[in-house]
Amino acid sequence: MALEVESRGSDSPFIERVWRSRSHGVGRMTSVAAATWDLVFWEQGGKVSVAVQGPESKASLAPVPDEATFFGISFALGTSMPHLPILVDVSTEIPGATRRSFHLKGSSWHLPGYDDAEEFVRRLVREDVIDRDPVVTAVLNGAPPEVSERTVQRRFLAATGLTQGAVRQIGRARRAAELIREGVPVHDVVHRLGYFDQPHLARSLSRYVGRTATQLTAPDPAEPLSLF
Repeated sequence: MALEVESRGSDSPFIERVWRSRSHGVGRMTSVAAATWDLVFWEQGGKVSVAVQGPESKASLAPVPDEATFFGISFALGTSMPHLPILVDVSTEIPGATRRSFHLKGSSWHLPGYDDAEEFVRRLVREDVIDRDPVVTAVLNGAPPEVSERTVQRRFLAATGLTQGAVRQIGRARRAAELIREGVPVHDVVHRLGYFDQPHLARSLSRYVGRTATQLTAPDPAEPLSLF
């Protein structure tokens, strides 16, 4: 049983990561909280499906189609499809996909692949299918916003579906899980990432990662984590 996953970064300001995977006998996985949203394509038994996976505010169990191949684009924070609302903890399937194309915003699009995701996203930008909020981008890059804090909060929520605080907490918990998996002692993770104490870290891992620190050091291969 396995869920083989490969991912890479991107030089596109609109893309966080590009990933692909293949499932073999894995019935479900723990889907770790994520502040970004994905456009996901998968094929199982000759049928192609496409869905928009919204940000995930907490860890949850998710079914994994057997003997399926997946490809996805995780979009950078602040990037959105203005014609589609950002739905947190919701996956919205796009109907009518074939092995060659799918429909989005009234147009037919060729299915992209792992190696040409950037060109596909460039076309989405040219056709005004996706956009990126400059205020959110500036805040994420540490630049002082030129608008009020209330406006920043409103724009951030509209562009990401989450508050700034939620985004920070999710990112910190994911980083904590990565460090623990790398063998960093728990007390060092607490101090390095600014948790109050070990119980605070434990609560964060439980909510956003769905694993305890002990479980992260000895993961169950029958139920993989989306983070790894």
